[in-house]
Amino acid sequence: MKAMNDQGKEVTEFCNKYWLMLDEKEAQQMYGGKEARTEEMKWRQWADDWLVHLISPNVYRTPAEALASFDYIVREGKFGVVEATMAKYVGAAAMYLISKRLKSRHHLQDDVRADLYEAANKWVTAVGTDRPFMGGQKPNLADLAVYGVLRVMEGLEAFDDLMRHSRIQPWYLRMEQAIEEAPSVH
Repeated sequence: MKAMNDQGKEVTEFCNKYWLMLDEKEAQQMYGGKEARTEEMKWRQWADDWLVHLISPNVYRTPAEALASFDYIVREGKFGVVEATMAKYVGAAAMYLISKRLKSRHHLQDDVRADLYEAANKWVTAVGTDRPFMGGQKPNLADLAVYGVLRVMEGLEAFDDLMRHSRIQPWYLRMEQAIEEAPSVH
């Protein structure tokens, strides 16, 4: 479906992007009720439309954090010495500048960490205290979407700050454990 975004640019939207095609029996087994299915869709969309946009402004928040982020990327990647140096310094400078534009585009607070902490706490509140995951006793696709977005920050200052200054760490650690224990699919 073609639509106009907030900036007046034409974009293509997929109306059923978050809807899983299941028959009634499968849906009942997987979700138990329509509310759970709707809740999962809502939070998957939230992860795509809001949470993911908090990553770059937070990991490239300052020149020092941008350099540290690219240092981590270079260390984990397979770069030659020249490519690594170029990627680290040019990439860090570019992403620092891009993150400032993203901050403005997504109407983030001056302290972008505050938006990140607020989002994490909002997620934890939505999961609640009576279940370990949004999916209940096991993670659902919303849990995986949020975990996947946050996982890309692991090893960086923004991630450590998030774990210290929000209430998300217990849920995040449960997700790590659930993923570790999940049978692998071959």
